[in-house]
Amino acid sequence: MPQLIFGLIYLLILTRFLWPMDLPLWVKIPAAALILVALQFHRWSKLSSGSVFSPEFPRPIVALFNWAFGGIILLALLQLALDVGLLLAIPFNGGVVSAPDEVRYGLAALAAVAAAIGVQQAMRIPPLKDIEIGIHGLPPQFDGYTILQLTDLHISRLFPASWALAVVERSNKLGADLIAITGDLIDGTLDARRTDIEPLRYLKATDGVYVISGNHEYIFGYDTWMAHFAALGLLSLENRHIVLDRNGGKLVIAGITDQATRHRGHHVRDLAAVLEGAPKSAPVILLDHQPSDARHAAKLGVALQLSGHTHGGLIWGVDRLAAPANAGFVSGRYDVGGMTLYVNNGTALWPGFALRLGRPSELTRITLRQAGAG
Repeated sequence: MPQLIFGLIYLLILTRFLWPMDLPLWVKIPAAALILVALQFHRWSKLSSGSVFSPEFPRPIVALFNWAFGGIILLALLQLALDVGLLLAIPFNGGVVSAPDEVRYGLAALAAVAAAIGVQQAMRIPPLKDIEIGIHGLPPQFDGYTILQLTDLHISRLFPASWALAVVERSNKLGADLIAITGDLIDGTLDARRTDIEPLRYLKATDGVYVISGNHEYIFGYDTWMAHFAALGLLSLENRHIVLDRNGGKLVIAGITDQATRHRGHHVRDLAAVLEGAPKSAPVILLDHQPSDARHAAKLGVALQLSGHTHGGLIWGVDRLAAPANAGFVSGRYDVGGMTLYVNNGTALWPGFALRLGRPSELTRITLRQAGAG
């Protein structure tokens, strides 16, 4: 299916953008070849590592591929919009309307600049995003409690050890009470990523650093990676809960395996079993990589669910394409049957399409408040 989509994009660019332009054949043919090479980015990634999810080229090459690939996708969208506009203009013009070459040059320049900005926004160390979430029944001892959510780090050639170390340093300076990493920490095998992920060993929070799996952990060896996370001092919340106690006030933090487990023959996703034995009066905060099961969590009495996975939809406007696959939840805060769902845009994102426009990455510090207080 992806190859079919990329093939259609290539035909659109070739027939509606490149070929109608007043350029010599010796320019058009190499340009068509370069566009084809860029659109095959994921094929080259698979040749480099055996997986489309782990391009093992030097970081500048991965960034360049993302710029070229992203620019072509944006150009296709712009060309499609232009063609729709030309079709709508036919009744008013009394015949077929064509666009001059200058318009196409303008579209190409806009796509190239937007893609460059998008890749830069994707690769940066994410800024702090502060939010407050009110929770009914939150013990006063936990009013003001802070959770730093990291998610979708996708540590890889594009997000290597130097990037991870900068994220760790910025995170530690925030002094959060607890750090929650909600899946997709890596892209690559343990042998490929051992050095790049090492900085996560230095993450610190008063009540610990907790981690759950995302779907990408299953791609690259779930058992191997979960064992390595534990060796780095990251505390697994896979299918279990903990109870935090502050002077008699209690707060439950629970975690569940990713939905990929349903297709991989690993643990059964059973949230009711995960919450069994938790204090009935204590609010529950759930870590679940994907947001699409949020309504089920709400029915089981979860007060707050923290998720990622969607990367915020990557591009404002186009982000709605991600909604159907995620039960309508793409970016930000949602009220789901009285439960608050927060879908994080992600600390980083998959290096196979590293582009952000209007959906920025974030280090998310969540401050818990008693609902209705003050």
